[in-house]
Amino acid sequence: MNRSFKFSYLIVIYLFLYIPIGTLILYSFNNATFSMLWRGFTLDWYKQVLQDGNLWIAVWHSFYLALTATISALLIGTLAAISLYRYQFRGKNILQGLLFILIISPDIVLGIALLILFSLNGLALGYWSLYIAHVTFCIPFVVVIVYGRAKGIDPNIFAAASDLGASELQIFTRVVVPILLPAILSGALLSFALSFDDIVISYFVAGPGFEILPIKIFALARLGVNGKLNALCSLLFALTLVLVCVSQWIVQRRKL
Repeated sequence: MNRSFKFSYLIVIYLFLYIPIGTLILYSFNNATFSMLWRGFTLDWYKQVLQDGNLWIAVWHSFYLALTATISALLIGTLAAISLYRYQFRGKNILQGLLFILIISPDIVLGIALLILFSLNGLALGYWSLYIAHVTFCIPFVVVIVYGRAKGIDPNIFAAASDLGASELQIFTRVVVPILLPAILSGALLSFALSFDDIVISYFVAGPGFEILPIKIFALARLGVNGKLNALCSLLFALTLVLVCVSQWIVQRRKL
């Protein structure tokens, strides 16, 4: 009885999570613009998405922005996490507290703060304003993830490597990075997802010359959720599903 209850509970949770996505995918094939009534099967919405050049420019902008912001946040965040773990300095606890404040702060606060900062410094809104903003809110997540992994490292490893003649650079590249690699990859995936998906902060710091996909989708949704928007979101979900399956396949292959 207890086992059946647990299984039923899991089924209910998964249905709660995936029924909305399933409904979205279903209505991406509906031959109606805004109606929720089923008007027949069609692939026209997917054709419109694939033929929309402006839409794919926004996709490329989002991908490029997320990739560059992730690389920068990963480099800065990893070095910061290692510094917080290995070295003692004045104000260390304050810096750690400030990182958590950035994580729990509302996005709208950070978005307005960055907009004021860019305006005071005369930085034109566009790619660079988005890049700085995305790196800013991704760094704390990288630091927390990598630092959490670093806390599990035995400090004697560094002393042993130093006694064997390893320099600080060799300790970092041959000891620290391999141990922290799972956390670094997790931080990279989370940063990319946060950057690619962000709309609140991006809405305040984006310029007209560099349109990204979340803002494009938000603009389309304000006109009403139609079949084209459903098709676009379905394609994004399919792409995410493929990437997850590929990553799991790679993990399983390494275990073998």
